[in-house]
Amino acid sequence: MNMVDHRFDIVDQATYRNGMSRLGTSVSVVTTLSGGKRYGFTASAVCSVSDTPATLLVCINRGSSSFPAFEGSRYFCVNTLMPGQEEISDVFGGRMPSSDRFAHGEWGDGLTGVPVLANASVSFECELTNAVDEATHRVLFGRVIDIRENEERATLLYCMRRYLRG
Repeated sequence: MNMVDHRFDIVDQATYRNGMSRLGTSVSVVTTLSGGKRYGFTASAVCSVSDTPATLLVCINRGSSSFPAFEGSRYFCVNTLMPGQEEISDVFGGRMPSSDRFAHGEWGDGLTGVPVLANASVSFECELTNAVDEATHRVLFGRVIDIRENEERATLLYCMRRYLRG
């Protein structure tokens, strides 16, 4: 299904980014374990693929410092943040070394050993089933093997380049 027809010019990067900033989304920290070390990054590109079997996808920039760890890992966890956890999002989205990032938030181990945020709105522990490269990113498809929910508070949202509290 690689049917690409280039009849039209694509929009420039700035126009695209401005348009995409208007798509409100949940904020998640995606984590894995590689070589006995924890790795993670902030992601807004997470969505459901199917409920039979339960499958989601997440996109990771292949240029990110965490990419090599995810490239070699079989398991990952999508930890969706709650309002009040903006600092965790900022830390995992910045240039801080991976080993220092996990000093922010309360982290435990999932069924597979991957880091799970204890007080996330919801955490989806996944087994990697497929990966597809597109442009600068790799799309990771994960079969959900465990879900942990926190029913106390809403999910942290991001829209128009700022956090929204639900």
